Amino acid sequence: MTAPTPAPVPAAPLSETEDRQWASFAHLGGILGFLPALIIWLVFKDRGAFTNTEAKEALNFQITIVAAYIVGSILSVIIIGFLITAAAWVVAIIFSILGFLKAKDGVSYRYPFAIRLIK
Repeated sequence: MTAPTPAPVPAAPLSETEDRQWASFAHLGGILGFLPALIIWLVFKDRGAFTNTEAKEALNFQITIVAAYIVGSILSVIIIGFLITAAAWVVAIIFSILGFLKAKDGVSYRYPFAIRLIK
């Protein structure tokens, strides 16, 4: 006879401080690309409403930046592609820091432009 396996225990909800912390990290992770926001959203989306909202927003913006990098790479055959890539990099850093600063204060941040694929 085998013992029945216990059901997995759902993770505890995030406290308000932890919720703001992970939400702000999702924005700040945009400096490194889309993976930090994706990982934070997948891990914490069910544990904190603020983290869920902010990580989705950061992820959508980072997907938009990746699209700009792809367009810049394709257009690098002509000089404008390098300018597009450089501009996308600068914009990603600036808006990621702005999102981090707002989210750490508990204020929801909406990027000025983003392809909203994750709803």
